[in-house]
Amino acid sequence: MTDNHDERRRFKRVSFDAKTQITQGNRTWSVKLIDLSLRGALIHKPEDWVVDPKQHFLINIHLTDLIEVQMDAELRHEEHGHLGFACLHIGLEDIGHLRRIIELNLGDMEELERELGALVEV
Repeated sequence: MTDNHDERRRFKRVSFDAKTQITQGNRTWSVKLIDLSLRGALIHKPEDWVVDPKQHFLINIHLTDLIEVQMDAELRHEEHGHLGFACLHIGLEDIGHLRRIIELNLGDMEELERELGALVEV
C-alpha cells in the first residue's frame, strides 16, 4: 500500500451510492460505497474490519434487485477511515454495467473512451 496512490491514479472516480458488500473468505461486510472507477472502489471502513490484507476480496455492488457488479479486488490503501480497492478481475457483463455508470456520471464520452483504452493497456 503506497502513500502516493492519488498521483498514480489514471482513472476518474465517480461518486456512487449503492448497496455494497465485501467478502473475504467466510466473512462478509455491508459497506458504504464512496466512489467507483473502472479499476476499483473506495469505501468507508467498517467497524469490525479484521482481514488479511494480502488475500483478495470479492466486492458486490447491487445496482438494482436484479443487477449487480461483482469484482475480485485487492486492498491497495487504508487511511482516514477509507479503504481503497483495485480491481483484479471483472466479467464482461459487469464491466458493461460499470461502464454505463461511469458514462452517465462523467458526461464526457471522450474521457470514458480514454479510460477504457487505458484499462486495456493495464
